[in-house]
Amino acid sequence: MVGILSRENKIDLFARLVETIPSAQLKGDTIPYCSMNGHMYCYLSKEGVLALRLPADKRVQFLEQYNTTLMTAYGIVQKEYVVVPDSLLSDTEALRPWFTTSFVHAGLLKPKPTSKNKKKG
Repeated sequence: MVGILSRENKIDLFARLVETIPSAQLKGDTIPYCSMNGHMYCYLSKEGVLALRLPADKRVQFLEQYNTTLMTAYGIVQKEYVVVPDSLLSDTEALRPWFTTSFVHAGLLKPKPTSKNKKKG
């Protein structure tokens, strides 16, 4: 793909990627993301950078294969998230196996307890 992708283009590409897994659900308005059992496994930052949460072995492989970095948000390196290059985001079929790995990884994490308010009786 030639040229720079707009944030809107990236949101569309992200939505197309999420649709590759029927049980995955795109959430969020300002910062679109996907989560499962209380664990976020991918999101599109305000700056339009797609971050994907991967298990350690796959994370190293992804960083080397795509010559990219770990995600940094608010000055903090997010050690479990990789930056998805725009060229890969533009290729849904090439990104799909990585997204699937992220989805499966999130499903294997221990569910976080819910924080629903308990009514006092």
